[in-house]
Amino acid sequence: MNITTRLVTIEDYDVIYELWCSTEQSKRALNPVDDSRDGIAKYLNRNPTTCFLAEVKDGTGNGPELAGVILTGHDGRRALIHHMCVHPSYRREGIASLLVKKAEDALRAEGINKIFGLVFKDNEVANAFWEKHGYTLRTNLNYRNKSLNDEVPQGE
Repeated sequence: MNITTRLVTIEDYDVIYELWCSTEQSKRALNPVDDSRDGIAKYLNRNPTTCFLAEVKDGTGNGPELAGVILTGHDGRRALIHHMCVHPSYRREGIASLLVKKAEDALRAEGINKIFGLVFKDNEVANAFWEKHGYTLRTNLNYRNKSLNDEVPQGE
C-alpha cells in the first residue's frame, strides 16, 4: 500500500467530513458550527502546519483516496488533538501512528512541549491506541465546557 501524507487544506473539507461521518465515534464528536466548512477554515488558518491527512494510492491509476486525518492546534504553550480519524477500511495499517508522529513532529518544531487530547470514555479502541502512544490518562482534572452558541451542543 502506498501511503503519503500532506498538510490539510480547506479544499479537503468535503472528503474529510465524509470520513468523519463514516464512523460513529467521530460523527458524535462533530458540532454544526466548529466542524462546518467555515469553522474548519478558521481552524486551518490558525494551525496551517499541524494538520495532516494520509492518502492511499491503490496502483490502479485512480487518484489517491483519503485514509485518515488529524487536526492539531496550539495556543503557543500546549497543543490539543481535536480530531483524528482513520477510515475503517484502512485501520491496523499504521496510518494513525503515522499521522500522530507527523503532528507531534510539527508541534515540536513550533516549540510545543505538551499535547493533550479528548477521547470518549467508552471508545476502548481509541483509548488503547493513545495509551500505547504514551498519552496517559489524567485523573486529577475535570474537563468542563460551556457553549457560547445555541447551535453548539453543550455535551454530556
